[in-house]
Amino acid sequence: MGNATCGIVGLKPSALFILITWTRMSHKKMECSTAWWFLTAVSLVANFTSPAYADGPSVSWPQTQSDIQAESDVHFGTLANGMRFAIMRNVTPPGQAAIRFRIGSGSLDENDDQQGLAHVLEHMAFKGSTHVGEGEMVRILQRKGLAFGPDTNANTSYEETVYALDLPEVDPDTVSTGLMLMRETASELSLDASALDRERGVILSEERLRDTPQYRAALGIMHSLLAGRRATMRVPIGKVDIISNAPVDLVLDYYRANYRPDRATLIVVGDIDPAAMETEIRQRFGDWKAVGPTPTKPDLGTLETKGESADLIVVPGGMTSVQIAWTRPYDAAPDTFAKRRTQLIEDLGLMVLNRRVSAIASKANASFISAGVGSQDILNSAHVVLIAANSQPDKWQAALAAIDQEQRRIQEFGATQAEIDREILDYRSALQAAAAGAATRMTTDIASVLASSVDDDQVFTSPAEDLSLFETMTSGVTAAEINRALQHAFSGNGPQVVLQTAQSPEGGADTVRQVYDASNAVAVSAPSGAADVAWLYTHFGAPGAVIERRAVVDLGLTMVRFSNGVRLTVKPTKLRANEVLVREDIGRGRLGLPNDRSAPIWASPAVVLSGVKAMDYQDIQKALTANIVSIDFSVGDSSFRFDGHTRTEDLVTQLQLMTAYTSDPAYRPEAFKRVQQAYLSGLDQYEATPGGVVSRDFPSLVHSGDPRWTFPDRAQLSAAKPDVFEALFRPMVSNGPIDITIVGDVTVDDAIRLTAETFGALPPRPETASSNDRDDVRFPATTEKPVVEIHSGRADNAAAAVGAPIGDLLSNLPRSFTANIAAQIFQNRLIDQFRIVEGASYVLEGDVDLSREVPGYGYAYFYVETDPAKIARFYALVEEIAKDLRSRDVSPDELARAREPIIETLKHQQQGNEYWIEYLRDAQTDSRGLDRIRDNLSGYDKVAAADIRAFATAYFSPEKFWKFEVLPPAVR
Repeated sequence: MGNATCGIVGLKPSALFILITWTRMSHKKMECSTAWWFLTAVSLVANFTSPAYADGPSVSWPQTQSDIQAESDVHFGTLANGMRFAIMRNVTPPGQAAIRFRIGSGSLDENDDQQGLAHVLEHMAFKGSTHVGEGEMVRILQRKGLAFGPDTNANTSYEETVYALDLPEVDPDTVSTGLMLMRETASELSLDASALDRERGVILSEERLRDTPQYRAALGIMHSLLAGRRATMRVPIGKVDIISNAPVDLVLDYYRANYRPDRATLIVVGDIDPAAMETEIRQRFGDWKAVGPTPTKPDLGTLETKGESADLIVVPGGMTSVQIAWTRPYDAAPDTFAKRRTQLIEDLGLMVLNRRVSAIASKANASFISAGVGSQDILNSAHVVLIAANSQPDKWQAALAAIDQEQRRIQEFGATQAEIDREILDYRSALQAAAAGAATRMTTDIASVLASSVDDDQVFTSPAEDLSLFETMTSGVTAAEINRALQHAFSGNGPQVVLQTAQSPEGGADTVRQVYDASNAVAVSAPSGAADVAWLYTHFGAPGAVIERRAVVDLGLTMVRFSNGVRLTVKPTKLRANEVLVREDIGRGRLGLPNDRSAPIWASPAVVLSGVKAMDYQDIQKALTANIVSIDFSVGDSSFRFDGHTRTEDLVTQLQLMTAYTSDPAYRPEAFKRVQQAYLSGLDQYEATPGGVVSRDFPSLVHSGDPRWTFPDRAQLSAAKPDVFEALFRPMVSNGPIDITIVGDVTVDDAIRLTAETFGALPPRPETASSNDRDDVRFPATTEKPVVEIHSGRADNAAAAVGAPIGDLLSNLPRSFTANIAAQIFQNRLIDQFRIVEGASYVLEGDVDLSREVPGYGYAYFYVETDPAKIARFYALVEEIAKDLRSRDVSPDELARAREPIIETLKHQQQGNEYWIEYLRDAQTDSRGLDRIRDNLSGYDKVAAADIRAFATAYFSPEKFWKFEVLPPAVR
C-alpha cells in the first residue's frame, strides 16, 4: 500500500511542484534521470503537440494565428455563445470515449476574499445541480461503469479547472449522460449552503494531505523565482480561513463570473461519430448564456528584476537541493514555427548540459546524487531556465560548486557538434516512435493532451507533423547557433541561487552567496572530447534450440522452452502499433531470501545504474542513442524482474540489453552508493506525513514484520556496503531460472528467433526455482488495540487502516471476484458516510491484496487520512458497515454500482499490453493464472448479493480485524 491517491476531485499540481526526486529509469531511454517540475509539466515532445481551428468568430483557436497546421483528424469548432469544442474519432480502445470539460479560470481569477473558492467550486460540482440530486452524480456514473476517481475526476490549477469523464461504453445513453453532466456543471450547479458546509471538511482534509515538505519547498522556490507575479499569491488550495468560513454566496459569485461559454472548451475523443457528436453538443450547450459582463482578467503583476541573488528555503523533513536559475518575462506571442524553433534550439543546448551533469552524478565520489537541467514557461508568469541538484545535507557546497562550474563551462566553451547531433538523434528516435504508433494512441491520452494544449494556447499537431517540424527545424542546425541560444538562456534575471535544506547553515543566505561566489572565482577549462561508443553485446553464443513449443489458442499465446531451460511466452497483439513489452522473471524474489534478517533489496535501482562489465551506464546510453529501449530492475515477491519497453524494430536490441544485464552484470560500488545516498537523503520525508509513514511501514506490518518486506532504517542504510549489494543480487540474477514474456506488435516466429539468439544462447539454467522453508508469510494477528506509529507533521493530521485476512488469489478464484466487489461496496459506503455526509476526510480507499505466490496469504484493507479526533468514528463506521453486510443482502443497485466499474476497468485494461505482460506471469508453470484470464469478466458477473453477505460473514467481523494508525506526537 502506498500513499493514498486523490479521489474524485483534486488540485492539479503546480508546474513548480517538486524539486528533484529520485527515479529509477525513464520510459523512453534507460536514463536514471531527475524527475522535476518543468520537465514533468511539459515534456519536450508535448511542446510539439497542442489545440487548433475554429468555425466561429467569438474565440479563435491557436492555429488561426499560426503558420502551424492542426491535426486534421480533429474537428474544432466554436458555438455562437463562444464555447469551443474539439471532437476526434479514435478507436483505441474500441467502444470507449473520453470527455474533458475545461473552464479557463482558476485560482488566479479569485478575488482577495475568494482564495481557494475555485477549488471549492470544483468540489461542489459533484454535490448536486438542477437536474441531478445531491450525491446522485457519482451513483449515476457508477451505474454506467465509471470508477470513483480513475474515471470520474476533476482538478483545479492557477489558470483552469478541468472536469474529466472516461466513458467505458459509447452507447447513446452513456455518452448523453456524460454530456448532460458537463452541461449541468456549466451553469446549473445548486451550490447549497448545507452541502458546502459538509464539503469544507473534505477540502481541509485535502489541504492537510498536500502540506508536505516537498510542497512547502516548491512554494518557497516559486515565491523566489516568480517574485512580483500574482501566481505567488494565489496557490490553488487557497487560505484555510476562507475555505472554513466563506459564505456560499461568494462561491456563487465566482461561479457566475467565471463559468462562461467564452471561457469553456469541451473535448470529446473516442469511438464516436463526430458529426452526431457535434449535433448533440450544439443542442445541449447552445442555450448556455453567460451571467453578467465578462470580468476583467486580473493583473498578473510584473516579474521582479533581479541580478545575482541567493535565497535559502528551510523545510524541516525535506531533502537538500541546490539550484541556479535565470528568469525572463513570459512571451505571450502566438504559437508559431519560429517560436517553437527558438525553444527547441534552447532545449537542445540544455539537453547537452543535462547529459553532462547526469554523467557527473554517476561517477564515484560525485558531489551530488542527481541533477537536471531544463527550461519552461511557468504559469504565464516567466520563462525559467534552471540547473538543480540533490545532495547529501553536508555536501550542498560541493554540489553547488559542481553545477555552477559545469554551467559556466558550457557557457564559456559551448556544446560540441557531436553532442548536439546525439541529442538530435535521441529526440528524433522518440518522435519517430510516436509517429509509428500514432494509429493506436490511447483515447484518454489524446483527450488529456488536447485539454493541456488549450491551457498552453498551442496548436494541436499530429505525431507525424511533430516529426516533420522537428526535421525542418533541426536541418542544418550548427553548434554556433545552439551556443548563441545558450548565451541567451543564461541571461535575464539571475543567476538566482537557491538552497533548500532541512536546517539552515550558519550564516544563512549569506553563506549560500559566499559559497557561490567562491565557486564562481574558480576558472573552468574546456571539456574533454568524448569518443563514440559502440554497443558491444550483440552475440551470446550459438542460438538456443527449441525443445518444446505449444499454443494456447483461445488466449493467442505461444509457449516455448529452450534447451538451456529458458522459457518464453509470446502474445502478439495489435493493441499499440509498434509497441513491444518484454518481461524477464528470474528466481524466487523475496520468497527466495532468508526471512530472519534484512537484505538490501532497496538497492535494486543500482543494478541498472551499474551497467555491465564491458560498458558502464553512461556508455550504454551513448551506444544506444538511436534506439528506443528501456530497462528497469525490481524485486517482486516471487521473482527478480527486468522490464523493457521498446518498438518492434528495436526488439533485438532490447533483448540484447536485458541479456547483457543478466549474463554480465557489473554491480559497481559507485552506483550502490548513489542509491544509498538517495535513500538517506529522502528518509526524513517519510516521517513528515501520515501517508509517508504508511507507505514506508505498511508492507512490513501486513507481513508480520518479515524483514523481506521491511523498509530499512537510517542505521541499516548507513551500514550497508557495496559487497553486500553484489552478494545479494549476483547469485540470484546469474543462476536463477529465467522466464521471458513478450507482448505486443511482434510475430511469434520473430520473438522466438530473437530470444533464441539472446537468452536461449546462455549457459543452462534450472527450469524451476528450488523451494525452501521460507514461505511462512503471515498477516498479523487481530489487535485488541491498534498498532500505533508516530509522524512528525501537523497535529491535525492522522491516518488509520483496518485489515482482515482473506486468503490467496489462485486457490479460490470465485472468492477473489467476490472479495473485490465486497471491498468496493465497503469503500463506497465509507465514502458516502465519512466523506460526503460527515465531511471528515478527503482520502478514503479500500482494496484487496491477494497473493499469487504465497498459499493462504491475502487481505482486505480500508484506509483513511483524517483528523486524529475522528479516527474512533472511522473504526466505528467500519464495524457498522461490516455488521450490516453480514446481516442483510445488498440491493441490486448497490451491487451493480460496485461491480460495473470493476468490469469496465478490466475491459479497458485488457486493451493494453500492460495487462497481458502482468497476467501472463508464470503462465507456463501455473495454469491457474490462465484460468483467471479466461474467467475474469464472467467471474464478476456471477457474484450475487448472497455471495457478498456470505463473504462478509466469513471475513468482515470485529474479531478478525487488525488495526493500525499513525498519529502526531501530541496525540499519543
